[in-house]
Amino acid sequence: MPTRRVITGRSQEPRVRFTEELRRLRTERGDSLRKLGEVLGWDWSLFGKMESGETLGGPEVVQALDQHYGTPGLLLALWELAVGDPAQFREQYRRYMALEAEAVSLWHYAVSAPPGLLQTEGYAREALAAGGLRGEELSQQVAARVGRAQLLEGDRAPHFRTILSETVLRTPLRDATAWREQLEHLVEAADRPNVTLHVMPLDAGLHYLMSTAVMFLRMADGQPVAYTENNFRGELVQESTQVERMQRAYDVVRDLALSPAESRKFITDMLEDLPCDPLI
Repeated sequence: MPTRRVITGRSQEPRVRFTEELRRLRTERGDSLRKLGEVLGWDWSLFGKMESGETLGGPEVVQALDQHYGTPGLLLALWELAVGDPAQFREQYRRYMALEAEAVSLWHYAVSAPPGLLQTEGYAREALAAGGLRGEELSQQVAARVGRAQLLEGDRAPHFRTILSETVLRTPLRDATAWREQLEHLVEAADRPNVTLHVMPLDAGLHYLMSTAVMFLRMADGQPVAYTENNFRGELVQESTQVERMQRAYDVVRDLALSPAESRKFITDMLEDLPCDPLI
């Protein structure tokens, strides 16, 4: 019979219990902090700060740790208790993150910003700062968002299709260099075998998704799930009739959008029209 782990008075404190579990799982796995950073794609110092209790990290980092250690939901639940505010990590978002990690394909429509999976560090930082994040919290969330790109890497990476409203490409960053890097990153992503990128031109007219950012996840059993979001909330949609209705709207948008080749040229033309970097 396995030895039951003693729960001390200290480990009943949510924040301390969370850090204890992080250290325990890593040491039992035999990972160094540096190795953990290399495998998961975050700076190793972040994991050291999380284990010392200096910071709790963000939900996307914790989700990645749960996947790495094979403890689905455990660290996320402890993280939620540690932050002390369930509203910071809604159940629907938690469920979405778990489904996203298991999806075999992802279809996305972007209203006003590139999908998080294709955002550069510069874009993520300016976008999150515009939402009010500052200091250490901003750095954590930037690292978490950029780190999600690893989902599209590797032999088992899902196919990702994204349709970008032209508005996405007509809303630049204040930092001109960071904006150029983001456009270049989109072009590079469009060349990847598991990424299909479309641009939805403004002159295509009105359509049903014009104010709705949505991600469709197709699971291994063929079941589709949708997730809609704005800057204030997200909603997981699993009811088949609603998902089917949204998919029909997505099909219309895809038919109206530029082809992948036309879309790539659209973005490269924008890059050519950008002012050249000043000579130093």
